[in-house]
Amino acid sequence: MTLDIQLGEISHIIQLAIAPVFLLTGVGTKLSVLTNRLARIIDRSRILEDRINATTTADHTDAYVELDYLYRRAHLINRAITLSTSCGLLVCIVVASLFIGDALNLGLAGFIGFCFVLGMFALIGSFVYLLREIFVATRTISIRNRRLAKKK
Repeated sequence: MTLDIQLGEISHIIQLAIAPVFLLTGVGTKLSVLTNRLARIIDRSRILEDRINATTTADHTDAYVELDYLYRRAHLINRAITLSTSCGLLVCIVVASLFIGDALNLGLAGFIGFCFVLGMFALIGSFVYLLREIFVATRTISIRNRRLAKKK
């Protein structure tokens, strides 16, 4: 088996790999957004836990309710991160398979298509979990605003 790859073949492979690489850039940006959201959730939950631990006589019902929402949000974001990372890995496999398949004259078209479609489903799932987390965050804000209005 020789690796006799012509310059035209390499440029064709690179052209095929460009779209998945742009997708990989978008997935990386999305992972940055998701990890920032998770960091904000963790920071807020630490603040609430510190407030609860600082006083023993106060009523912490509101804090526990908010913590429950924060734990749900963190769980949803973790799933979105897992699916986005899976998408990124699958896209990397697609790019590597494009080069390996063409260089070694392997029939990897079905495998490449399967990995790409699986990556798209992972990306779709990640967006669904992000959207669910946003709905939970929005619901938390409206609940907090209603409680503040009742106290006035």
